[in-house]
This record gives sequence, structure tokens and C-alpha cells, in this order.
Amino acid sequence: MTLKQLILGVLTIIVVVLVGQSLITSWNEPQITSRLQLYQTDLLLQSAELQDETLEDTDLAPARTALLGENPIGTALEQYQSVRQSGQAALGKFQEKLDQLQAEGAPPQPTAISPTPTVVSPQRQQLQTVIQEQQQQLRQLDLRIAVLQTQTNDVSTALTTWNELAETPASNAEQEAIANTAQVLAGLWRNPPRILPDAEPKIQRNLEGWFRNQALTRLYELQQRPEALATLQSSQQAIAQQTLVKLALIGTVPLLGSMVGVGLLLFLGVQRLTKGKDSVLATNEGVRWETPWTWDTTLQVLIVGFFFVGQILLPLLLSNLGISFSAFGSRARAAYALTYYLLMAGSGLLVLYLSIRRFRPLPEGWFRFGGQSRWFLWGVGGYLTALPLMIGVSLLNQQLWQGQGGSNPLLQIVLEEGDRLALALFFFTAAVAAPVFEELLFRGFLLPSLTRYMPVWGAIATSSLIFAIAHLSVSEVIPLTVLGSVLGFIYTRSRNLLAPMLLHSFWNSATMAGLFILGSGTTP
Repeated sequence: MTLKQLILGVLTIIVVVLVGQSLITSWNEPQITSRLQLYQTDLLLQSAELQDETLEDTDLAPARTALLGENPIGTALEQYQSVRQSGQAALGKFQEKLDQLQAEGAPPQPTAISPTPTVVSPQRQQLQTVIQEQQQQLRQLDLRIAVLQTQTNDVSTALTTWNELAETPASNAEQEAIANTAQVLAGLWRNPPRILPDAEPKIQRNLEGWFRNQALTRLYELQQRPEALATLQSSQQAIAQQTLVKLALIGTVPLLGSMVGVGLLLFLGVQRLTKGKDSVLATNEGVRWETPWTWDTTLQVLIVGFFFVGQILLPLLLSNLGISFSAFGSRARAAYALTYYLLMAGSGLLVLYLSIRRFRPLPEGWFRFGGQSRWFLWGVGGYLTALPLMIGVSLLNQQLWQGQGGSNPLLQIVLEEGDRLALALFFFTAAVAAPVFEELLFRGFLLPSLTRYMPVWGAIATSSLIFAIAHLSVSEVIPLTVLGSVLGFIYTRSRNLLAPMLLHSFWNSATMAGLFILGSGTTP
């Protein structure tokens, strides 16, 4: 074994340990899936406020019935209660893990002679933080569920919930805000009503969207303020009409794309059975790349260029410089995310170039762009076929993880981002920078390199799994492995990197657009 291989082996062990720790850490973090469901539910509630007379001169009446159903309030209540049940189950698992850690690492009892300070491990600290955040989210859900219950004539249950929230001791400002809001709402719906002096500002500050409107409507009716009520209702109608269009985009476009994708999959499957090797799916099937380098060069690019430099060394350097992502404002945070990604991509591609330059000129087929391979059709077709596959896998994944397992932190940031310039920077990062770099590395280099040691299908599966693990969220491993497999399949058939880059860009762009629509539609 050479010194280079020894160093590479040590770095590989370090990377495996740190990546494993990141995956374990993400196990205890909440997913964004439940939050996305509730954002879409909030759009449904706002759209449900659209009155019949507003629809008479428009084409929105059929769309409203199709999208919202006959009982949108009941549907929303079921959705919120389902998310709350999942959240409560996750909280129980977190608490169980914390109790187990405390039992395993319980310090000896202190005595007057030998007092023993309590030392809390980082894992226990993280679990305690996650439990507090989960409890906070459950209180927010309870606050909203009770508002929904008032609209289904279950006021007594709502009052019980609000009274319990109001009496729960608050350990921070957010919990205090929830308790104060619960007290205000309980006063509005009790019999006889009791309006607190600061009811309106607390509602305006601590509730949003449909829930805020329902509370304000109740308040204005009790205060007999017809002008304020009329203004609120007029605003509701305008927002409801806009929201119905957004809901149609979110629900209809992916559904139509999935239907086309299912049809395309069936067509390609039948063609494969009838035409065999002459079918589209058999294009370049089993054809390997001629790889002039060995496993140590492949490992060097992956471990040193991507994981060590991009995800360990670069964050360490930035932290030592005192640069923190969370400390920035909206636009600066977006610019930081783009700059960080470009630095990571640049360093990774530099290591890639330095590692393979001595093998130039490369054999035919490496890092190919252009040509007569109909890459655009491969990219679009791959995106359409990926839609139904990813929807099915996501549903399965949601049942498997029950709201745990972490998510890409940028998703939550984009969901709550309101600055258009910041959104544009995030969009460029996800829709341009990420597809170019990740496809060059995982499909352009890693997948073909693996065909030296395994069949093409094995190289697709292995590179896809590594691609999924590289995102450092355990709940995303299965969905991203499936997406990576589609990307790898498209590349091995088209032999053109533009095809998976286009598919990857379409996927990230659609995700970003959906987050923007959801985030922009929940507050008036």
C-alpha cells in the first residue's frame, strides 16, 4: 500500500464516521413533509371562503368543487389531526430515546462528600431541543385545530383545548404567545363571550391566514363593527380567488404530469416486451465505459473532492472565520448559500480535474455534451416518468418515517422566504448550480467509473445510493436513490450529460416553484 492510498484510507474512515453521524443526527430531526401538507391545507381553507356570488361570472366554480370537495373544513380538520397524531407519535419516540440515554448514562448520585455534576451529552442535548420544538409545534397545531372545531360546531372541545393551552406554563416567548392567543380565543367563543382589551393585536400578531380571519370575524361580530367586518370579508374574497388558482397549480399540474408519466412508462414497458433490443429502453443497455483509472482515483475524487473538502474542510474554514449561515439577513443568506455551493462545486471539480488529467485524452464517451442523442427528449421523458415513481415512493417514505428523518434545510427557508431577490438566488442555486455540479460528479464521473467493476445496472444503483447519502438526511435516502436511479438510467441510455442535467433542473425547479406558491399563499 502506497502512502497516498494510506492517506486516502484514513480520510475515507473520517468521512464515513462523520457522514454516519450526520445521518444519525438527522434521524432525530423533523421532516418538512408535514409542514408542506399543512401549507396546502391552509390554501384549501382560504379557497373555501370564496362565496358563490364571486364565482357566478367566472370559470372557477367547477375548479372549486373539484379541488376543495364538498366539505373542505372537515377535510382540513382531518388533515390537521392526522399531522398532530404523527407529531405526537414522533414526540413519544424522541422522549423514549431520551429516557433510554438518560438511563444508560445516568451519573452516580451526588453526596455531601463527593458531589457529582450532571454532564449532558451532545446527543441528549439535541434530543431535548428536538422535544421542545416538537412540543411547540403540537401547541401550534392544537391552537389551529380548535379554530377548525368551532367551524364544525364542536365549540366545547375547542374551549377545552384553549383553556389547557392558556394554563400550560410558558418557558419562552413563543409559548407565552400561544397561551395568550388561546386565552383570547377562548374568551371569544365562550358563552357569554369575554373580549380581552388587547384581543385584536394578539390575533393579528399570533395567527395567520384563514385562522386569523376566522378569529377576527368573530371579534368584529361581537364588537358590532360592520365596516371592519365588510373590509375583512372583501379582502378574504380577493385572497380566496387568488389562492384557488395557486391550489389548482399545485394539485393539477403534478397530477397531469404523473398521468402522462404513467402512460409513458406503460408505452415503454410494452415496447420493451415487443421489440426487445430494438426498444428505446434497450438503447446502450449494458454498454460500459472504458475507464482508464482504478478504484483509488475514483475514491479520491469522491472522498477528497466532494465529502472532505466540500462538506468538512470548507464548513470548518468558514466557521473559524466566524461566518454563520443563520446570522445573515434574507438576501445575504441566499447569497451565502449560492457562494458556498459554488465554492464546494469549484473545489470538487478542481479535485476531479487534477485526479484525471494525466489520463487525457479520455476515451470516447466521457463527459459528453451535445451530439445526436436527442438529449432534450430524454430529459423531458425522464422527468415525466420520475413524477409517478417519486409520488409513490414519497407516500411510502412518509409512512415509514412518520415525520422524522430530517429534510434539506433550504426547503424550509424557501418556504418561508418572502424576498424575491433572495428567492431568485435560491432558485439559481437549486435549478442551475446543483444540477450541473451533481450530474458532472455523480453521473458524469462516478457512474461510468463504477462500470469498470460492476455491470451498468449495478453502477446506476450504487452511484444513486451514494448520491442520496450525500444529502445527509436519512429520510431522503430512499426517494433520492430512486431519483438518482432515473437520472442514471437516462444518462446511460442517452450518453449525454445534458439529459440528466435537464431532468435534475426540472425537478428542483418544480420543487422550488411549489414551495414559493405554498409559502406565498398562506398569509394575506
